[in-house]
Amino acid sequence: MLNSLVELHPAEGLELDIKLATPDNFTGETLYGRAAAFLHRDAAKKLEIARMIALKAGFTLHIWDAFRPLEVQQKLWDHTPDPRYVSPTDNGPRSHCRGAAIDLTLIDSDGNELDMGTAFDDFRELAHHNNTEISEEALKNRLTLAGLMHTAGFQCLATEWWHYELPNLDRYAVLTDSLAGTQLLPD
Repeated sequence: MLNSLVELHPAEGLELDIKLATPDNFTGETLYGRAAAFLHRDAAKKLEIARMIALKAGFTLHIWDAFRPLEVQQKLWDHTPDPRYVSPTDNGPRSHCRGAAIDLTLIDSDGNELDMGTAFDDFRELAHHNNTEISEEALKNRLTLAGLMHTAGFQCLATEWWHYELPNLDRYAVLTDSLAGTQLLPD
């Protein structure tokens, strides 16, 4: 298990802004002890494909979250027990807890986040992939992100434009921080 996750590092076309390592997230609490991102090896390989596609198109991948320990998932569920946006820890898909999901957006060549119609972790129907009440520009930007992530082998979560995950989640084990060896949780 310990070798199944790899740490992501900033690189050309990839930057990290780990929201759960700060109070700048929907809970208002710092939930990670350090700002790090991990993915299952399979997801990391597909993310590398997405990074290369983004670079060729003039974009940078801006990562907000990846692997999430089960302990943190429980805190998110306790705060917002809505399975459309937060997976329950007992019977939900828990894709982040498997290292098989990533939350991200695109940055343009000037360093600006693309307009996606809502902010990250906006738990309204406006953030759903099929919502057409957003601007034409935001719709185009969502489609650009979806296109490069799908081409790389990820699938989207219908209710969150920023969330992409590997198909066949049952192939990946749900991990706690101690099992994953990530040391994300504060001491």
